[in-house]
Amino acid sequence: MHDIVSLPARGRLQDVFDLQRRAWSEQGALSVERREEALGALADALVRRADEFARVIAQDFGHRSLHETKLADLYPVVSSLRHARKHFRRWMKPQRRPIQMMFQPASGRVHYQALGVVGIVSPWNYPVQLALSPLAGALAAGNRILIKPSELTPRTSALLAHVIEEVFDESEVAVVQGGVDVAQAFIRLKFDHLFFTGSTAVGREVMKAAAENLVPVTLELGGKSPTIICPEYPIEKAAERIAVGKLFNAGQTCIAPDYVLIPRAQQSEFIAAFRNAVVRLYPTFSANPDYTAIISERHYERLRKLIADAQTKGAVVHEVGSDNEILETAGRKIAPVLLTEVPDSALAMQEEIFGPVLPVVTYEDIEDAIRFISDRPHPLALYVFSHDRRLVEHILDRTTSGGAAINETLLHCVQEELPFGGVGNSGMGAYHGEAGFRTFSHARSVFQQARINGAGMTKPPYGSRIERMLSFLLR
Repeated sequence: MHDIVSLPARGRLQDVFDLQRRAWSEQGALSVERREEALGALADALVRRADEFARVIAQDFGHRSLHETKLADLYPVVSSLRHARKHFRRWMKPQRRPIQMMFQPASGRVHYQALGVVGIVSPWNYPVQLALSPLAGALAAGNRILIKPSELTPRTSALLAHVIEEVFDESEVAVVQGGVDVAQAFIRLKFDHLFFTGSTAVGREVMKAAAENLVPVTLELGGKSPTIICPEYPIEKAAERIAVGKLFNAGQTCIAPDYVLIPRAQQSEFIAAFRNAVVRLYPTFSANPDYTAIISERHYERLRKLIADAQTKGAVVHEVGSDNEILETAGRKIAPVLLTEVPDSALAMQEEIFGPVLPVVTYEDIEDAIRFISDRPHPLALYVFSHDRRLVEHILDRTTSGGAAINETLLHCVQEELPFGGVGNSGMGAYHGEAGFRTFSHARSVFQQARINGAGMTKPPYGSRIERMLSFLLR
């Protein structure tokens, strides 16, 4: 691998797109045999290069836990590719549908066919998973695919492009690298479907650009994912699971717990339990191989300003750690911070945090907590800690979120049988497993008339017979 990554011009983007468009026009969808072969080959290539991916991602971040890369970037993708390879033939089988009585003995069925040329725009925080997990569904459906990875992880993008070149012809799947200008040109291409993962603000721009060509979009965005700790749940257990979910990848996760709702009387107990959990999980920060750095200086400064803004507006800052590494540590690492008494006007309560900063909001009763969530844009994830089944169902009934996990964080995202996606401000559409296959397929309805049928009854000239039939049908 070369440390200096050359970024191709916008001309290459257009050339590769045109190549895939011609291949679609001349050859159509990838054959079932090619899909099966490619899904397996890509999974095997990722397994072979797992250590190399872990190294280059760590270089792009400044430091990133090698284990977290394998857990969150490589394992989910290998799992999704192998799951799709095992099941896609069943997913693509035509489904018989019943026909209304007056039109029988005709038959009906739904065929799932590839959409055509699909674009995938992936972010920097999980640069392999968020590029290739959607690819699994798109490839299983038979599409040709063009991927634009983030320019903030250039070494990872270059390695990703190299692996894709080993497995695919450019007419099947290709990676185009580049900065903002390439990304802007990418989202304006006339894809048959555009899949974007990133911030809500950029998602609006993607949708606006796609609308110019009436390109359908799937948007996987973010938002402020709340966590409710119910009064009867053990605080120590909740604190540890929240700490694990919040500090994985240093909080740079779209479904990380963004703020915690807790009974007012239990706030001090939670702060102590969270601090104890962090000390167990991360005895140090600056030299700890398990604790990830913030991706860039810009994001590092953004988090520092977010903390300072909250403090200026009256919030209390609780520094968490065991070795006096307070807010700033070497190599763009930020030690965890809890914020209490945070006003709604603070940036920490207005923007997705995307870092190891966790506001704690108190409530008097569970209805207050539910209203607090419902009054805000729909989040990508909701976490509820409770052993009371009725209370859990009540919270789920009264709130809306892309996904939810009970007594756990993050893990709903890596279940191939569960669709993953947002709602409202946190996105539209879903993928993973069969849901991904459906997202990248067109459900084509097919009505087949029987050789002997009663279709003549529904054509003019109309008479008394159609009157009697309509009287029967509309009675």
